[in-house]
Amino acid sequence: MSEYTWPRVPLIKTREKLAARYEPADDYGFFGPDSMSWKVWSHSTSLVLGFVRSVTIEHLDPNLTAAVVQSGGVRYRTHSRYGRTMSYFSQVSFGASRPTAKAADVLVKVHSKAIGTDPVTGGRYDANNPDSQLWIHVTAWHSILYCYEKFGGGKLTEAEENQYWAECARAAELQTIDPATVPRSRDEVRAYFAEKRPQLASSEAAVDMVKYILSLHVALPPTMSKLQRLPFLPLTYILSKGVIATYPQYMRELLGIRQGRVTDAVFTPPTWLIHQVLERSFVLKYFLTSVIASPALPSAVPAMLGIPPKSTVTMTPREAQQKYGYANPQEAHLDFRAKQYDRVFDKGEKPSEEGLIESQAHIGSM
Repeated sequence: MSEYTWPRVPLIKTREKLAARYEPADDYGFFGPDSMSWKVWSHSTSLVLGFVRSVTIEHLDPNLTAAVVQSGGVRYRTHSRYGRTMSYFSQVSFGASRPTAKAADVLVKVHSKAIGTDPVTGGRYDANNPDSQLWIHVTAWHSILYCYEKFGGGKLTEAEENQYWAECARAAELQTIDPATVPRSRDEVRAYFAEKRPQLASSEAAVDMVKYILSLHVALPPTMSKLQRLPFLPLTYILSKGVIATYPQYMRELLGIRQGRVTDAVFTPPTWLIHQVLERSFVLKYFLTSVIASPALPSAVPAMLGIPPKSTVTMTPREAQQKYGYANPQEAHLDFRAKQYDRVFDKGEKPSEEGLIESQAHIGSM
């Protein structure tokens, strides 16, 4: 394994030089520069805080924990898994319509591999299950907004927040979710989490995975030497405490996290300050993204730098799926998904990795 090489970031006229590295997108995708998605998801609070908050809270769904542990991806290829997740969400938020629709279509095949029997409930889990997908989707969009308001740009107005949740419902068309089930306001989001709360459960596997992810240095490139990691240790320590400060008390109890309100109060100001600095220095923001989630750059950077696309068209995912010949994700690749069920549940074999292999061209290398 070769040693990590620091990303090259030009220091003179940085924004202009960076812009020259990136091709204009084909179109504005599903949202565009006037959207709340661009405003919130482009903030530096999304890079670590929002994503780590979402992927840790998600483990309170036993089915998701079983899928994560079974795949082994998070623990054994943490950096690439993190980068691929960031790449996909970056495409959804900022990417052009055609490649994003393709990435979403391939992701259905990727998720077809994550099936099996949940040792906690004894039932079957399927990552393409609409309820599981809704939990992941709402948790991600809520966490990104929560961290933005707490550590970033401040509270959205009521109109802005309603727009944000309307865009969340639009993005759900890229997954196996019924968009009608997506919350569309702060009150509906609260109601959703209240409804889910009795279904949430912890386990040794969930606690272990959350503890592992909260050690944020695991998202750093595995080829980094110990010396290269040293400058990041204070940052990852502060940010880890900042993530926990966003958890409600009942989630901390479920996950066995003992951080109290005094610690929350100590680490909230420096967490806020870090993100104010990042927002005032695009060089630092670009550098951090390059280190922890470089696959997100091709979609995000043109939007962040205001590089005009070839076409200013925006469309809904359903319009894109129809235009480019992709099925509604709920109905996509049903034959392939049935073959996966047959391999796993009837024959006791491992699922095919065909979708995982295909996905590398669309959401990043494994």
